[in-house]
Amino acid sequence: MAKTILGIKLGMTQIFTEDGKVIPVTVIESGKNVVLRNKTVDTDGYNSVQLGFGEIKENKVNKPMAGQFKKFGVNPVKFIREVRLDSESEYKVGDVIGVDIFAAGDLVDVVGTSKGKGFAGTIKRHHFARGPMGHGSKSHREPGSTGAMLSGPGGRVIKGKKLPGRMGGVRTTIQRLSVVKVDVDRNLLLIKGAVPGPKKGFVVVRETVKPAKKKN
Repeated sequence: MAKTILGIKLGMTQIFTEDGKVIPVTVIESGKNVVLRNKTVDTDGYNSVQLGFGEIKENKVNKPMAGQFKKFGVNPVKFIREVRLDSESEYKVGDVIGVDIFAAGDLVDVVGTSKGKGFAGTIKRHHFARGPMGHGSKSHREPGSTGAMLSGPGGRVIKGKKLPGRMGGVRTTIQRLSVVKVDVDRNLLLIKGAVPGPKKGFVVVRETVKPAKKKN
């Protein structure tokens, strides 16, 4: 199983190396991930493992999810994610996964939801160029023509056009970040650089899909 763990982004800070260099890091609190369920090709058509993380009050859990937790004999959790596998999982239901699966120097991909920035125009959202700023211009920051339309006159704008709209608040992945430090006692991961999302945002840390290239 590719190394994967769920956690919460606490914020950013900086640490010093032994030779005095400053490294900006994001602190992620992972806690203890619980294995909720294993899926196999025989029973579900594919292999995967469901991980749970975060405490939640029982009265905050709806009846279907409460039934699932009771069925598998685990305590309710706030966040649940399923990780696809190439082969059957080596974990059993109820096993706990900690931050010690990673070590300093590991390369990871971090998945989170980017910060929402509200409604934005095309210049801010898609980096469009602005129009002339002279007095005669009537298009300073407008998006301009939407181009050809479908279905002839009175048709609709082609799907996928870059237009003004809500910016941010989407699933984002930052690849090939380096783990600087693993604090097992406090269940913390210190990852070099910034990761998606606001403070206390939910993130998934997994082994990178783009490992370092081997030197000849």
